[in-house]
Amino acid sequence: MTHYFGAHTIDNGGIHMAARRAGAAGMRALQIFTTIPKFYGDKSSIKPERVERFKAALAETEIDPKHVVAHAAYVLNTATPDEEKSSRARAGLAKELERSTALGIGAICFHPGAATDDNREAAAERVAMAIVHALESVPDGHTRVLVENTAGAGRTFAKTAAEVGSILLHVPKALRHRTGYGLDTCHLYASGYDLRAGDDAVARVLDEFEEETGEAPGFVHLNDSEGALASNKDRHVLIGDGQIGAEPFRRLFADRRSQGIPLILETPQLAADVGEDDPTPDPYDVQMMALLATFARV
Repeated sequence: MTHYFGAHTIDNGGIHMAARRAGAAGMRALQIFTTIPKFYGDKSSIKPERVERFKAALAETEIDPKHVVAHAAYVLNTATPDEEKSSRARAGLAKELERSTALGIGAICFHPGAATDDNREAAAERVAMAIVHALESVPDGHTRVLVENTAGAGRTFAKTAAEVGSILLHVPKALRHRTGYGLDTCHLYASGYDLRAGDDAVARVLDEFEEETGEAPGFVHLNDSEGALASNKDRHVLIGDGQIGAEPFRRLFADRRSQGIPLILETPQLAADVGEDDPTPDPYDVQMMALLATFARV
């Protein structure tokens, strides 16, 4: 089986250095930020020289661009009924797709945000509207826009398979092939999906999401959970150090739906102050890659 393991590596020095650190850790997939994630990024474009450096680094490390995911800004709330915030979130998502399309990567992922009026159906329509706006703003290219399931804190939307499915249901059929979803293991556990509940627990969760959306996930974020089951706490820890434990990940990699997609670690980093020109991989990433290699043939 072919698994494409990677991480959201430290990008000191630029996203091309994030790619070089991933390659040095033996990774075949990668996640990046194309701009500062604490801001909307709705007016941020990407310079051609930055694109070229990144593409050269991917070629050097032999990481296929289709296995690279850009994580959109955390502040984007596409589910909100607040029109000012919703408008900026739509613009930010469209700009993220523009930058990522220029980079030639496979997908962007985003957190849908919070349904602050408690109207879940209206929230699904608003998130879908943001996806459609992004896809229509960037009509060319193969970069997909993928919804990420959430841990379910407060009024955050898309914590269940049904909610993720309801978003995608509102995307017109003509654009549907350019969107989809991905799953975060910590978010699943924190929102109440018990990945430890028997040998078929992971498969049953994947079945539920596939039934509601009509497709398998486009990526998986590989994170153990510091918080307890159904705690709604989005706290990532190293695989094996949290409440999920290592065994559910072994079962995940035995499932056909884990093949051929980016499998991305978002676990803690140890060397956040690595030098800008230093391609040395993070020690925790090396540790996690060694563990993953024992679960599945890389």
